[in-house]
Amino acid sequence: MSTSTEVVLDSAPGLTIDGKIVSTSARRAVINPATEQVLAEVPDATVEHLEQAVSAARRAAKGWSAKDLAERQQITLSFVDKVRENIDELARLVTLEQGKPLDKAAGEIDSGLRALTRYASLDIPVEVIRDTNDELVEIHRVPVGVVGGITAWNYPLLLALWKIGPSLVTGSPVIIKPSPLTPVATLRLGELAQEVLPPGVVQVLSGGDSLGKAISTHPGINKISFTGSERAGTSIMSAAGPTLKRLTLELGGNDAGIVLDDVDVQAIASGLYWGGLSNCGQVCAGLKRLYVPRRLADDVADALTAIAATVTVGNGLHDGVMMGPIQNEVQYRKVKGYVDDAVQRGADVYFRGEIPDGPGYFHPVTLVRGLADDVPLASEEQFGPVLPLLTYDDIDDVVARANNSPLGLGASVWSSDESRARGVADRLEAGSVWINNHPVLTSDVPFGGVKQSGLGVEQSIYGVLAYTDIKVIRATRG
Repeated sequence: MSTSTEVVLDSAPGLTIDGKIVSTSARRAVINPATEQVLAEVPDATVEHLEQAVSAARRAAKGWSAKDLAERQQITLSFVDKVRENIDELARLVTLEQGKPLDKAAGEIDSGLRALTRYASLDIPVEVIRDTNDELVEIHRVPVGVVGGITAWNYPLLLALWKIGPSLVTGSPVIIKPSPLTPVATLRLGELAQEVLPPGVVQVLSGGDSLGKAISTHPGINKISFTGSERAGTSIMSAAGPTLKRLTLELGGNDAGIVLDDVDVQAIASGLYWGGLSNCGQVCAGLKRLYVPRRLADDVADALTAIAATVTVGNGLHDGVMMGPIQNEVQYRKVKGYVDDAVQRGADVYFRGEIPDGPGYFHPVTLVRGLADDVPLASEEQFGPVLPLLTYDDIDDVVARANNSPLGLGASVWSSDESRARGVADRLEAGSVWINNHPVLTSDVPFGGVKQSGLGVEQSIYGVLAYTDIKVIRATRG
């Protein structure tokens, strides 16, 4: 399948500041990963733009937080409706800049909107600790203030919506900074937001790392919600320290999946495959290390190969494509380097898929076995369409190997015996452990990591409350 079709946007969306759409003289090129051509040139926000946005957000905070919860939730639903009306346009922009197939891009947006709809139905009641003749003690949840939301390039709109939703519901204006690699759809989302939200409540600024640092250090921003690498997360945490910003950090993962010896291999094969290779393997909580009993290794490898052989890789705008390119050249070269290094160390590539002729950061689906845990392909987060299969003989040993990582975002256990799987799951060091699936994220369940995979959680009432501070009202009586 050729990927020579070039799509260039006639015009790019602008920054959104204080209810207005703003252009800039400085521009930043955005590359379509399926063609390696410039898709658009977007505004490159300066520190001055950030100052304007923060001032607008702080002005907006007074009126937005003064609205009662039900009114904010109703306006949030209006925003959901506005985005849904434009989902086809937004999905196309996501595909063009991120690379994923069009139906997956639409699914990403739909998932984010379903999360917002759930948040718009949550109750955040006052908690009464004590109500006696002597004393009344209440816990109130108050808006945290202005939020800086910094998103990653693998799910640009889903991650933006995950940060916008709690901000809207809790009364905290938000400034979203998308990845400089995928800013187009998020900028357009910001334009749509201005049609239904008060000025300053949701603003979007595109820019590079210097803008992210300015957001992290700005004294007028009260909280940072960041999704990305652990390296960037530690930098943000350090930058936010002097102003004691509240932090939600969803960072990288090198998730282990452990297959037990009682499984029906054919029954779990699809779950294993897509657990590791959905979104071209570019999933923070994706399955990245697959541990299989030695006696089942051939059966699992054969089952994964059969699925991989059916996967069509190509331009996400084309019919029938199931997997797009890696999003950017740097990541493409990183993934290729991991595979080349593993092969040089003696690993066996037992399946290598086909990729389109022509340009694009297309990496073949690659299934690898015969490597040790300390090979970088297994010990580091590869973030591409590659799945290493490792074998084990002893359950205690494999649990120790799975936990032998500085990261702890997710993990999974695969077994026909739920009780037995639970026993293994209880021993794994991860923020989420799935049984017979990987990963499953829904807006009613908290999601976050342990160790260096992050701080705090997103989604569910717990994620929403992370956009609030506790305020205690304590009255002495009598």
